[in-house]
Amino acid sequence: MQQKPSLTLKRRLKASPELVYAAWTDPQHLVNWWGPDSGPVLNASLDVRAGGRFDIHFKTLNGEDHNVGGVYREVVPNEKLVFSWAWHSTPDRESLVTVTLKPDGSETILTLLHEQFFDETARERHQRGWTGTLDKLEHYLA
Repeated sequence: MQQKPSLTLKRRLKASPELVYAAWTDPQHLVNWWGPDSGPVLNASLDVRAGGRFDIHFKTLNGEDHNVGGVYREVVPNEKLVFSWAWHSTPDRESLVTVTLKPDGSETILTLLHEQFFDETARERHQRGWTGTLDKLEHYLA
């Protein structure tokens, strides 16, 4: 069986793991930084527990509507989030995201691993999207 594409992105964030974790798990934080550009987050519903669902609806600056959701598989407060990932437009193309947080002095090393992409094109689009999203997170926490 052919290996499905994946991507790994790392960031050093000027914030504690607790604050970075809150940014990912508290809708009041998440709406301030989510998405690849400065388009608005319209709704963020997060039930952060193993088996809980999340649903995020946002727009990009070009007016495109995006709705993504999934189920939390593993939740370790201030350390790790593992969740399924599927766009509402392509629910059959489920992939898996793991976000790990490691303290480094007063900062945090965030590693985002996104696995099981449908194809290389999906991986490339998500790499652009996650890079923009993590840029916004970095600025939000600075």
